This record gives sequence, structure tokens and C-alpha cells, in this order.
Amino acid sequence: MTDIFKKCYKWKDWKIAQQFGYYPYFTEIESEAGAVVWIDGKRRIMLGSNNYMGLTNHPEVKQAAIEAVKKYGSGCTGSRFLNGTLDIHVDLEDALAKWLHKEAALVFSTGFFVNQGVISSLATKDDVVLSDRLNHASIIEGCRLTGGETIRYKHNDLEDLERNLEKIPSHLGRLIVADGVFSAEGTMADIAGIVKLAKKYDARVMIDEAHSIGVYGSEGRGISDAQGQLKNVDLIMGTFSKSFGGVGGFVAGPYEVIMWIKHKARPMIFSASLPPASVASARKALDIIRQADDRRAAVLSNAEKMRQGLKAAGFDTCGSNSQIIPLLVGDDMKCVKFWKALFNAGVFTNAFIQPATPPGSALIRTSYMPTHTDEMLDEALAVMAEVGKKFKVLN
Repeated sequence: MTDIFKKCYKWKDWKIAQQFGYYPYFTEIESEAGAVVWIDGKRRIMLGSNNYMGLTNHPEVKQAAIEAVKKYGSGCTGSRFLNGTLDIHVDLEDALAKWLHKEAALVFSTGFFVNQGVISSLATKDDVVLSDRLNHASIIEGCRLTGGETIRYKHNDLEDLERNLEKIPSHLGRLIVADGVFSAEGTMADIAGIVKLAKKYDARVMIDEAHSIGVYGSEGRGISDAQGQLKNVDLIMGTFSKSFGGVGGFVAGPYEVIMWIKHKARPMIFSASLPPASVASARKALDIIRQADDRRAAVLSNAEKMRQGLKAAGFDTCGSNSQIIPLLVGDDMKCVKFWKALFNAGVFTNAFIQPATPPGSALIRTSYMPTHTDEMLDEALAVMAEVGKKFKVLN
């Protein structure tokens, strides 16, 4: 008989990395999630956060959460499907739908659950999902759970997407799914091009706006809105764990489709409801985001300052044109050592290695907030240039 735990005891990668001081994950942060954080009693500039609008620490967002706990308690003690739907869940969904000019919206406990639940519930044995190869893991997981076929087309390659659409028999349903802003590369989808092909081949479109909601578009409606395609995108997915500064996720679209998802998506039916504090903080964050043109301008200005500075220093930023800026390193071990050197010098970033990236494409992911000051960014840029020279990752 073979012990199912055998592989766990044999796997030593994490232990070796910890022993040599190159383990880049599960770092314990001792402070709030701001532009600067404290780890092991030391100050570090945070360039590894998805707090794109800087709302995690906003006093109104925090107070909304506190008041919700006072009124509703710490949790809902059940799923939305049964006893876990509060009036504030419905209010948040109505506000999201109105904001995104959709008929209805549905809130999930996490953004991962949104993609997993929506895609797996919509795509049956008579359907095909076409997914960009660099889509987030939650989209990939949703595709794995479908009853139909999944085709992964080349990243941002509309010609490859069309070649695959042409091959699909006319009696099969088609759903095109893409990130609006890709979470590691910082590139943007050509949503107008996707919509054009969808209309030509009678497909539906779902855009994951997790990394673009709040930052782009009128009132922060996302990349689909910024590219003038909001009304043409059938389903908009978003999260509360990034620009909203909390946790949770949602999908917005046609009423009948949302009702189907509401009754068919297993992560919705069989997981605990989003707790009151998270619902209330997301609702308050939405009000702030809609009026936050100054924050949107600041985060994009900060990102552009860093993009130009990093390029001038000689970094390969992988074609990023968003608030997410990767630094291509290549080798996994060099990437982890580079991350550690930045960390020791007071700059917190994220190391992306296999399987998160293809072989030979390891990168340091950085991202920016409106709360970063010029002094912080100048300090970080100087450190990154110095460390990049040391590790020979500059062009």
C-alpha cells in the first residue's frame, strides 16, 4: 500500500529555499497594507500590493466595516443560497449592476469563486470556452470544471482566436474569456477586437476586470469601459480584493444569466456568504471609487513614472502599459535571489517563477498605488537599478 502523504514528505523545495534564505512566500507583514509596510521591525516600500486605489486604509471604508459588524455580527453562518443573504448583499449587487450598466449582479465570497463558478456553470457539454493563454488561474480552473471543450488561444492574438472560432461547429455555444489587464504581465486585452470576433461568430464575451476595475474607465468601470465596449461585453467580472481594498468578487450581466449562475454555480451555493464587514466596506469603496478621478490619475502617473525610470535603467518591462510593471529576469533562481536582494534593501516585490510563468520567463512583479510618494518611488527606483546591475538583468 502507498501512503498518499508520501509525496508530501519527499518534497523538499520549500525547506531548501528557507534554509538558504530564498523563500519569497508567506511573508509576515506587521502593519496595515499601505505604501510602506513593516516586516521584522524594518520599513519596506510596498511594490507588491494590489491595493490599486489605496482604499484598504481609508477611514470611511474601515468605519463601514465596523458598523456592519456591530449591526450584523461577524458572519452570515451559511451560504447565500440558504440563510446567508443579507439586505446589504442585495444593495451592493444593485449598486454594482447600476454602476456597470448591466441588468443584474451577483456577489461571491472570493474573486476566484466568481471565475470558477461562472464559467463552470455556463459551459456544458455542448459549449466551447476560448481562453487567453495568460488568463488568471481562476479562469483556468473554471475551464477545467466545464462539461465542454476549452481552447486556449495565443496571448492577445486575435488572428489565433479567429482561427479557433472558425473551427467550432455552429451548433456549439461559444464563450470568449479574457483578462482586461493581465495580472503578471500588465498588458491589456484588445476588447474591441474580441467583441468584433464574438459578433462575427455568434459568441459571448466575459472580461475579467479584477486588475482594471477602479483604475480605468469612467467612474472606474474598467478597461471594457475605457475602450468603449462596456455595453458589448456580456459579462463583467470584478473583485473587491484589489481596488476595493477588501475581499470578495462579483459578476454583472443579463438578469436571466445571473439568475442561472445564482442557482447553478457550486461556489455560490456551497460556500459561506461574504461576511457583513466585507460587504459594507465594498459598498463604501464603490461610492469612493466612482468619485476618485484624482486617485486614478495618481496611480497611473506613478506607474508611468516608474515605467519610464525602469526602462531607462535597462529593465525589460514586458510591454506593460498598466499599473502592473513586471521586470523580466529569466532564470527562476536568479529571480528569487533578485527578489531577496530587493527585500533586504527595503523594497517589497513579488517573485513569479514556474509554474506561474513559462520556463525561462521568471519575473519580478511590481504594482503601484496613488499613495506612493515621489520620494518613495525615487528610493525604490534607485534600489532596483542598483540590484538589477548587480544581478545583470539590465539591458
